Amino acid sequence: MVLQQKSKVALWGWGDPGEKITITTSWNNQTIKVIADATGKWKTYVSTSAAGGPYTIIFQGTNELKIEDVLLGEVWLASGQSNMEFFVAKTKNASYTGVPNYEQEIKEANFPLIRQIDVANKNADEPQQDFKGDWKVCSTQTVDTFSAVAYYFAREIHRVTGYPVGIINASWGGTTAESWTKKEVLESDSDFKVLIDKYNEQVQNYPAANEQYALALAAWKQDTTKTKPTPPVKPNPDKSPFRLYNAMIAPLVSYTLKGVIWYQGENNATRAYQYRKLFPALIKSWRTDFDNQNLPFYFVQISPHRSQNPEIREAQLLTYRTVTHTGMAVTTDNGDSLDIHPRNKKLVGERLSLWALRNEYGQKNLVPSGPLYKSMKVEGAKVKVQFDFADGGLVAKNAAELTEFTIAGDDQKFVPARATISGNEVVVWSDAVAKPVAVRFAWRNIPTPNFYNKAGLPASPFRTDNWKGITEGKNW
Repeated sequence: MVLQQKSKVALWGWGDPGEKITITTSWNNQTIKVIADATGKWKTYVSTSAAGGPYTIIFQGTNELKIEDVLLGEVWLASGQSNMEFFVAKTKNASYTGVPNYEQEIKEANFPLIRQIDVANKNADEPQQDFKGDWKVCSTQTVDTFSAVAYYFAREIHRVTGYPVGIINASWGGTTAESWTKKEVLESDSDFKVLIDKYNEQVQNYPAANEQYALALAAWKQDTTKTKPTPPVKPNPDKSPFRLYNAMIAPLVSYTLKGVIWYQGENNATRAYQYRKLFPALIKSWRTDFDNQNLPFYFVQISPHRSQNPEIREAQLLTYRTVTHTGMAVTTDNGDSLDIHPRNKKLVGERLSLWALRNEYGQKNLVPSGPLYKSMKVEGAKVKVQFDFADGGLVAKNAAELTEFTIAGDDQKFVPARATISGNEVVVWSDAVAKPVAVRFAWRNIPTPNFYNKAGLPASPFRTDNWKGITEGKNW
């Protein structure tokens, strides 16, 4: 296993009521004693030293457990949906596995100081205390089923720092953010409670609806000239509100983390305006549960795809802007219009690592992001736009001008615009708009922009206006 270095980490377990447990940790040769409570639960804390190992932890009560090959290093929780779950190796009957050169990557994956434990894909009605899983040492025999994004992230952290890295992988394809959010958070806000109410309504109404469908189907079979009935949507507990949090996050909350990496949002795109509020609420509640209000939380902005509207990317950009200790990896150059699972997870994992390396590991000279919209000012018929992460210079890749910019006046009708770089600003205009008031960039499902900074990182899509979008008001 891997425990967070230079920290106070929890050790916990179960025994007989009143059982006396003695814990010995070899990195400091200290012994701690704790007594199980009336229900048999016990919990204590130990201090960890600087990165190193392998060490042992011995638990002695009525029986003895010896945990070997314990490393002290950096522990990161990797969570989200299929793009985080995506395996390094290609597997049969799965649409989200296999990085482009996975055979070569597997041959080179000998990193004994990188470990991963998978949280089993389960749901629960109540918060769980435990889960079954095994720590795997990264090797040519085990890396095939590692989360690819988490693997590349961990590999880069390990390469730069030399520290052991432990990844706790709690991810599940096709899931929504509300599935990973605790029940109390959802119930406390009317914008979120509707998610629980609607799901419960589905559960309650499904038996009768399914019975009606069976009757209609039987009638259709007698007369197929009529329209075939559509089966009702069966409530899926694997995708329901809060149940994944209960089974896959709640058991982890005592574990001391360095931070979280997150790749999710695709299944909330149709409710992107709600995600502006839901995603920050999830982050806040996780920080409370892990007892660290400054817990780093780095996430991936959704890549271009035919099903992914620009408002989901905006919701993620706004989260970065409004929630402290977060960072966003932009991936507009890594999309596939027909496949929501881009294969190049190396790019994603390494871009996430830039945030961690700069903010947590002292690499202050690293540029963690491409240009991020900051402000704008109208000067006559032109708009000047300012950005963060532009100090090293802005770039129109392989062109004289920037693409994917549009501009509008008071009529809110956007037209294609010309855009050029002027120092650390972008100047935007169109002969068709004499009095501009708003600019948008890469504002469509499948943009193909050429706007980067000199660090080679792409700019995030953005808009300067706050006019009503297509997902505002949609909360189910």
